[in-house]
Amino acid sequence: MSTAVPPAPSTPPLPLVRLRLAPHGALPRRIDGVWWPHSRDLLAQLPKLLAALPSAWGDITGVTVDAAAWSAAPGRMFVADQVVRLHKAPASPHVPDRVVLLSPGLGRWDLQVIPPNATEEAAALLTAAALGDRPPDVDGVARPPSPTTAARPRGRAAGRGTRAPRW
Repeated sequence: MSTAVPPAPSTPPLPLVRLRLAPHGALPRRIDGVWWPHSRDLLAQLPKLLAALPSAWGDITGVTVDAAAWSAAPGRMFVADQVVRLHKAPASPHVPDRVVLLSPGLGRWDLQVIPPNATEEAAALLTAAALGDRPPDVDGVARPPSPTTAARPRGRAAGRGTRAPRW
């Protein structure tokens, strides 16, 4: 005789990447977008982020992160058939956590990092403050980065200065 075990309640899968890029503007910005990773495991989170970036940003070959904020990582990692050099910089008490992405010949992009354990409300406020260009929605609440998927084809948005919003 066998007994049926009720299935465990399923939790919805986490979105692959929570990323919002700044809207196109005539003036350069200090922050090019906001990234809300699921953890501080750089080896797990970085490949998903790089896969979700617009193709116009080119191949990202260098990434600089706050040394104190991220888990241990090697000086290089292999992502999407290319080597990405990882640099850990000392944290600055005057600058929020950022990830700097470098693409030879194309430029530099700075993403503000929302702490993985932030609530949706806190993430929405940090996003609105960082990008400063999105008013709260009709109900008065600013929304956090909506998910983008790594499976989305790269190239839906153009590069620096000509890119479209990602959420």
